[in-house]
Amino acid sequence: MKQTLVIRGLTLKHRQRTLVDRVDLTLKAGQVHALVGASGSGKSLTSLGILDLLPPGVHSTGASLLLDGLPVAAAQLRGRQVALVLQNPRSAFNPVRSLRQHAIETLHARGLHGVEAEQLIQATLHEVGLYDDRRVLDSFAFQLSGGMLQRMMIALALLADSRFLLADEPTSDLDVVAQARFLDLLQRLVEQRNLGVLLITHDMGVVARCADQVSVMAHGQIVEQADVHQMFNAPQSQEARTLLAAHHSLTMESCAP
Repeated sequence: MKQTLVIRGLTLKHRQRTLVDRVDLTLKAGQVHALVGASGSGKSLTSLGILDLLPPGVHSTGASLLLDGLPVAAAQLRGRQVALVLQNPRSAFNPVRSLRQHAIETLHARGLHGVEAEQLIQATLHEVGLYDDRRVLDSFAFQLSGGMLQRMMIALALLADSRFLLADEPTSDLDVVAQARFLDLLQRLVEQRNLGVLLITHDMGVVARCADQVSVMAHGQIVEQADVHQMFNAPQSQEARTLLAAHHSLTMESCAP
């Protein structure tokens, strides 16, 4: 079983401008590593850079990826060892293909077909809380809610037997109830499936609830890394203190009579 994914020296540029500068991250199976920072700090671009899914004009220079200590290319990871869950889940699905077709295609890549594939699809949808599996599978992405599509994206990651999940602001487009259910699911899968998760967020409430380790990003660089308890109790960087101050302000307001 794959236990660690190490990203070293991830640098992303657009022409001569450096957007992400020598980022180092370590993801461990069974843990959630939160990558936090203000909008525009480079968090989402980092997740795309790990899998070499960069927008036009942006290129990577000098990054290395290690899976259990062995060098590996991004193309060997994406859709296999590492899956991506996007902020806008509709953008991840082909709009003219049903979700059943997406699931079958995922299992065909693993060499699974027929009854075995159908049974695994049904069991996996139930595992992520999609119990009306027939209706879900016969639907297209535009026919389902954002929360259901987020669950379907995780189901596809499980069907691909991915060991690591890159989740880019997965709760920002969900209402409070759907957000709580998604985080419950994520925590359960981390524990039961031993998933390693990179959770990209600006919501320190989500970090407090889910994360084991935290990296703080500002202006394309990692400015602080710590375990979640140290981050909340003794933040070292100004960026971390600013994020926590905003979080405390919001939670105090929500608790005020």
